[in-house]
Amino acid sequence: MSSVELPQLRPTLADVARAAGVSTATASRVLNGFPRVRPKTRKQVESAMSALGYARQRAARATAGRTGSVALVVCEEVLRLFADPYFARISAGAGKELTEAGLQLVLLTVPATENYQAPVVRYLDGGHVDGALVVGMHGRRPLDLDWLGIPVVFGGRPVREGDCSSYVDVDNRGGAQRATQRLIDAGRRTVATIAGPQDMTAGVDRLLGYRQAVAGAGRGDRGLVVFGDFGQASGEHATTRLLDRRPKVDAIFAASDMMAVGAMRALHRAGRRVPGDVAIIGFDDLPIGRRTDPPLTTVRQPIEEMGARMTGELLAMLGGSATPRCAVLDTKLVLRATA
Repeated sequence: MSSVELPQLRPTLADVARAAGVSTATASRVLNGFPRVRPKTRKQVESAMSALGYARQRAARATAGRTGSVALVVCEEVLRLFADPYFARISAGAGKELTEAGLQLVLLTVPATENYQAPVVRYLDGGHVDGALVVGMHGRRPLDLDWLGIPVVFGGRPVREGDCSSYVDVDNRGGAQRATQRLIDAGRRTVATIAGPQDMTAGVDRLLGYRQAVAGAGRGDRGLVVFGDFGQASGEHATTRLLDRRPKVDAIFAASDMMAVGAMRALHRAGRRVPGDVAIIGFDDLPIGRRTDPPLTTVRQPIEEMGARMTGELLAMLGGSATPRCAVLDTKLVLRATA
């Protein structure tokens, strides 16, 4: 994998749309020859494309052939990228498939600021890569990816309803429900959760799975739901808040292993034994969960397989497949010593 600097590159379709005073969707319809565009609007877009050199860029790109590179776009801060093993495992799964296909993986990161987003879009749209794999998307898309001239596959179901993009996800809701049910079946009375970010479908679905399990058991207490960002520090802080709010909590489902590790640190500091006083289940099955004391019970999601499957879908698109495809991979509860 190689990391690259992002130069100032040629105009994107979003630039054309702004110059023409229309939406990016309208500019895309003009570019692709859709008939339901007013003549005046079509002329505005075509004039903007000509003025910016966008049409010539596309023509040059079409004749240049393949680049032999695929981008892995990680929508997180750089420090988070290297601190969270999830991204390394996604990269490993994708990189293996690309190596076998004779392609190079290029890493791009998108911090949560507009100033950094534009260069990434320009790079993707500038003829440097044949396609893109995108992981870590928060909320509505921060990147204008629908209108790129390259195929894109997402890791995780897009947040937007009705999105017809190709993606590979895991059964987050089912995994969370099984984990929570395990705690309930073990006789735990006050089962809390450290939920993930609610601007990501993984965070939303894992919270929904928890709520379905507690509702099925005839329980429900909003005070037992605290939130983190999937990172270790957030899990530790959330558990401290939870203990202040509900000191009798005796079980926690953490929506990531890293938050579960943080929760164990907070519990140890508070003098609570795991699992004697508080049982814990995480989500991910990261290697760190095998090294905690005691070892962490968790929900295994096939992270490397997810990266490989995303890459397979992208290669199919590069081979001519035009139909968006969606895949949801199974999860499995892995029993260790914390629950």
